[in-house]
Amino acid sequence: MSSTETRGHTGAEETAAAGPAQDAAPHADHSHRDVNGGWLRPAVFGAMDGLVSNLGLMTGVAGSNASSQTIVISGLAGLAAGAFSMAAGEYTSVASQRELVEAELEVERRELRRHPEDELRELAEVYTARGVEPELAAEVARQLHRDPEQALEIHAREELGVDPADLPSPTVAAVSSFLSFSLGAIIPVLPYLLGASALWPAVVLALLGLFVCGVVVARVTARSWWFSGLRQLLLGGAAAAVTYGLGTMFGVAVG
Repeated sequence: MSSTETRGHTGAEETAAAGPAQDAAPHADHSHRDVNGGWLRPAVFGAMDGLVSNLGLMTGVAGSNASSQTIVISGLAGLAAGAFSMAAGEYTSVASQRELVEAELEVERRELRRHPEDELRELAEVYTARGVEPELAAEVARQLHRDPEQALEIHAREELGVDPADLPSPTVAAVSSFLSFSLGAIIPVLPYLLGASALWPAVVLALLGLFVCGVVVARVTARSWWFSGLRQLLLGGAAAAVTYGLGTMFGVAVG
């Protein structure tokens, strides 16, 4: 065999050997965003709610040719009323949801105690429906049922879609809603509290705040920061323009 043929065979063997190794590339670790937004989402949206609603209230009052003092009082009253309303609504909503979940958990706990075999078979059927072989599904369900609390947690997740160890707190929800709304609602009031007598500084500061909120929201979405920021700015600006026009119209009609 010639040297040329030898090199040809050697190269082919090396290529064949390298092929599977190249195909079997190491798995790259990756991570996903928190699609629920975590604490950031409700906090930012609470602040935007306060910003837009109080900006709209103040521009509506300003459109009726009210004095600066009246605009400030309206803004502070809107802040207090909106913050307490948000907190009360959030507390009631989360408390009602938690009470319902706890009631359903008690039903499930009672069923596990009274009819353990039926619940075990029910869990095995859930896994079987997901493609697990019946024998393996029955064994998994049996092992999970060894611990009553673990069995309750698994059944709650599979049947109710909740984690018994991670139920929301009504108090935390109410306080966070109160604070986030207040933070947003105080922004258009600040220029007046610092001595401004015209409306435009409050509008500029509020629109800037909305842009920043939109940029922060982009952290939990697939949108670019400038798109999200401009979208919030335009929506808040449109709300302010509409309420200013309504305030002007009602001011003329009433006056």
